[in-house]
Amino acid sequence: MTQPAGRKPPGPLLKTFGRVTTRAAAHAPWTWRLMRGPVRRVFESLAGGWDERTRADSEERLAPLTAALEHVQGEPARVLDIGTGTGTGAFFLSSRYPGAAVVGIDLAEAMIENARAKAPERGPSVRFEVADIDSYRPGQPFDLVLMLNMPAFFERVAALVAPGGYVVTIASRGPTTPFYTPSSTLERGFAKRGLRTVAAAASGPATYHVAQRPPA
Repeated sequence: MTQPAGRKPPGPLLKTFGRVTTRAAAHAPWTWRLMRGPVRRVFESLAGGWDERTRADSEERLAPLTAALEHVQGEPARVLDIGTGTGTGAFFLSSRYPGAAVVGIDLAEAMIENARAKAPERGPSVRFEVADIDSYRPGQPFDLVLMLNMPAFFERVAALVAPGGYVVTIASRGPTTPFYTPSSTLERGFAKRGLRTVAAAASGPATYHVAQRPPA
């Protein structure tokens, strides 16, 4: 696949690492306690120059998120971006839903520092936290949860979704994304936890999946 100018494809080591982590999260979530340390270290090391390498705010990268949100009805009041990195998804959601309280969490402190540095100009209403989804306990559920290029932590993510709320999962490079979970796996995984698939499609090279917890 031809890569857009200025955007480097992930290297083979990152691809392999991502695939192993993603399979483990979906099928053997107990192994996450062994993997979160290496995952944190990898993304701490990648934080410098992350936006430039990934073209984080490019139209191409945000297009699948725009397409996925067309299937989200209503205006979410509470929004969570898991694995927010430098805040791309969180800032986009804040601009899309200006009345929402948006939280972005990430394991890597360096990523969160970069996101917080951008917040005064990009989205002062967005809050960023260094947190692990496995142990994250916000106290209240969310109306919208985003996983942009993230492993699918089905049990923990489903527990964070309010009745009527949505989970949006994006793979920016489709099946070649290091942290890629097929739509069939997403559908089964969320269905076991009471969420139904409302959309699953491609947007350019990317894929997206939208699931909803039925309203109470």
